[in-house]
Amino acid sequence: MRIALCNEVIAPMPFPQQCEYAAKLGYDGLEIAPYTLSEEPHRMGAARIAAARAAAEDAGIAVTGLHWLLIKPAGLSISSKDENVRKRTVDVMLALVDLCAELGGKYLVHGSPQQRRVEAGETRAAAMARAQECFASIAERAQKAGVLYCIEPLSSEQTPLINTLAEAAKLVEAIGSRAVRTMLDCSAAGRMETVPLPALVDKWLPNGMLAHVQVNDRNRRGPGQGEQKFAPLIAALLRHDYTGDIAVEPFDYVPDGPGAAARAIGYVRGILEALQ
Repeated sequence: MRIALCNEVIAPMPFPQQCEYAAKLGYDGLEIAPYTLSEEPHRMGAARIAAARAAAEDAGIAVTGLHWLLIKPAGLSISSKDENVRKRTVDVMLALVDLCAELGGKYLVHGSPQQRRVEAGETRAAAMARAQECFASIAERAQKAGVLYCIEPLSSEQTPLINTLAEAAKLVEAIGSRAVRTMLDCSAAGRMETVPLPALVDKWLPNGMLAHVQVNDRNRRGPGQGEQKFAPLIAALLRHDYTGDIAVEPFDYVPDGPGAAARAIGYVRGILEALQ
């Protein structure tokens, strides 16, 4: 079970410095938000991709996967009524699947709440159907690339589409691809789910739905900086022999990005050592 840091937490640092800092703190990997690498991450080119991968390798840290997929370029949406917008979005999604594999990543986390909204005059069902079509469009590419594409449930104040693991699992079942799964964002789950985090693991991990975990408190700070308890969650993952990654993803950086990253790794490592 590798522990990764979501790299936007320390994005003001140049990428090689991000790799060095995360490695020195004790992280196993970085989970990369593509927009931190390029204004057009779907068009980075072989040389820039090789340079990013080399920076991680030189620091002795892995690129575990990608998240925040559709922030850049602007104007993307998986639920738009505009077919051209959706086609452009799928093209970017496909390119990011390839980028993930080329960087050595194993998964992509599709959150991007602003890029899956219900437009004025539209129904939620129609928007959801279009989102499902977009996810289905990348399944074959993800399978060929050897990566998992994870649909992320997010809280309703962020987006009206896909707010619970049950809703994400329904999409995964409808798509029917081994390369498309869902994942657990602890902050969103703490706000939207009706059962505790360990119970979610017990329900969704054994059936293969759950492929990734991001740890953050429901108050949007790092793990251990709020009311949620993470030892029971990690114990449940160990009980089920979870072999995926855990990514630290705070949104509110206290005291700051580097400090939040340092505090979180000590907290998570401490739990793992105590449980093992």
